[in-house]
Amino acid sequence: MSMRIWKRISPSTNWPTSPASPPYHWSRIYSAMRGETIAATIRRLRLQRAADRLANSDVDIATVADRAGYGSTDTFGRAFRETFGTTPAAYRHNGPHAAFRAANASGDTNGFPVSVVTLPERRCASIDHRGSYMEIDRAMARLFGELAARAALPDRPEMIGVFFSDPELGPEEDLRSRASMPVAGPITFAPPMTETVLRGGSYAKLSYTGPYAAMRGAYRWFLGVWLPGSGHEPDDAPVFEAYLDDPRMVPQSELRTDIHLPLKSTP
Repeated sequence: MSMRIWKRISPSTNWPTSPASPPYHWSRIYSAMRGETIAATIRRLRLQRAADRLANSDVDIATVADRAGYGSTDTFGRAFRETFGTTPAAYRHNGPHAAFRAANASGDTNGFPVSVVTLPERRCASIDHRGSYMEIDRAMARLFGELAARAALPDRPEMIGVFFSDPELGPEEDLRSRASMPVAGPITFAPPMTETVLRGGSYAKLSYTGPYAAMRGAYRWFLGVWLPGSGHEPDDAPVFEAYLDDPRMVPQSELRTDIHLPLKSTP
């Protein structure tokens, strides 16, 4: 049986503006809402995309640095090490994706922590995202803003990404995903928000720790090695990820994500 699948979070908020509003005013609002400056957000997202290229392509490091907006590999290397705790070359060869690559090659079905859990149905507010899964945080930030404007932001927001496309089977610009957050009580799902109901029932949960950029290897192992040997069958529902940490506050190597694969009920 073959089944391949799917990903991410942080921000780019579309704040309302007016001709009389100076740019720094909205920068202050952004910083207050998101806990980091716009410049810090852009830097973090560029490095995240760079890590994705290092983990999942053979593009040379100089080109990766240039695409990330760095004028030299030395400057890029220092910024990357500050964020990921290692050099770009070391990350490419020894990052978390390398462990999943080895488990894929050996067919090791027990290499990473998977549990089968039963979840209740959950109603979520969502905003659709199209394009790279590494940029779903744009939709997540917009969702935060929409809920905050409606005074509907939960006291303890849960960040969830729902994924509908396999990134290995089509162009990146056509990938479909949805930034989501469980909500309770009455809420109006006016555009750009929509309602998403995460189906209740049985899920296989892979507890992943590490950079979002290395998760493609985790999916290959989860769906290509663990699933065929588990005795379970996937159900016809989307995969979703629950993000347990804030990437602005937690080092990339320590970010925790629970990847949920819907399973058919056992007869």
